[in-house]
Amino acid sequence: MAPIERPANAHERIAGAVREILLALGEDPQREGLLDTPQRVARMYLDVLGGLHEDPRDHLHTQFVADHHEGTVIVRDIGFHSMCEHHLLPFFGRAHVAYLPDGGRLTGLSKLARTVNVLARRPQLQERLTDQIAAAITDVLDPKAVMVMVEAEHMCMAMRGIRSVGSRTVTTVARGVWQRDVAARAEILSLLKG
Repeated sequence: MAPIERPANAHERIAGAVREILLALGEDPQREGLLDTPQRVARMYLDVLGGLHEDPRDHLHTQFVADHHEGTVIVRDIGFHSMCEHHLLPFFGRAHVAYLPDGGRLTGLSKLARTVNVLARRPQLQERLTDQIAAAITDVLDPKAVMVMVEAEHMCMAMRGIRSVGSRTVTTVARGVWQRDVAARAEILSLLKG
């Protein structure tokens, strides 16, 4: 989950690799439509995979205490885009996050969305993304419980292989008291589903 340092020559290396891919496909990287493609793709990769160079937990350190609040906090429908690490094709969808604060210790609602998006902007597996969101919240907020549900459509299934357009994958993880209490977990899961 910790960030990695971005190599100084990352842009040039990516652009060179894209140029090589175009050549390997039999394309002419010098033709008008492809002339700037290696540079554009390099910028795109550095943007959509920029979460590699950020610590997702940083956003959760903005906290406050609401002594009177002992209930669950739920943020649903956090939109994200990610890249499948197996094919470097996008997957996208929604993350739903719930946590049960300990001692009224809360973070800003937008901080949960920022954490999701930092983790999504990495070469990912949906299962790992779901676990990492829960781990980041647990690490920083130390709540009584966390539950994360991620729903996504994978272009590696829609564009290649089975070509199953519109199929969605759902992953969940529960930590803390919701991991042990089946009834409470079922209640929170129903709230996450909406």
